Amino acid sequence: MSIQTLTNYFIEYGAFFIFLIVLLEYLNLPGFPAGVIMPLAGIWAAKGEISFPAVLMISVAAGLVGSWALYLLGRVGGPKVMGVYFRKFPKHQPVIEDKMAMLREKGCIGVFVSKLLPMVRTIISIPAGMVQMNFMKYTVSSVLGIFIWNLVFVGAGYYFGDAAIQMLA
Repeated sequence: MSIQTLTNYFIEYGAFFIFLIVLLEYLNLPGFPAGVIMPLAGIWAAKGEISFPAVLMISVAAGLVGSWALYLLGRVGGPKVMGVYFRKFPKHQPVIEDKMAMLREKGCIGVFVSKLLPMVRTIISIPAGMVQMNFMKYTVSSVLGIFIWNLVFVGAGYYFGDAAIQMLA
């Protein structure tokens, strides 16, 4: 998919496109990688099509909604959901079990740090729900981690985007 195609999606669907793609990423569902979409959203903001704070707020809100859904899945479905998940993705089992042990030990700090790590940042929500972490503490830790992660990607697009686009063209 070309940058021009993605730009056309931004033009056609606006902020909803950003929300949807970031939500899919935080739900661990296939779609466009948010690591590509967020810098493009930053470029869009730099061009004055949308404000930088709006892009950041939309992406954080989408990340939080996706994180809440997986937290709820872990809290309600717990071991049953993980059994199905581990059968489908057996290589993830040691990582998730390690994160559950870390969550029991570190709590909110564990969620915050995990939200800053690729691959782990989306999966951590399920174990947090399974260990029945306090929802408000989980939310605050998630928002802080999601904000920093998204700030880096949207900010990179905002500040370095035109140079990257010219290199790709």
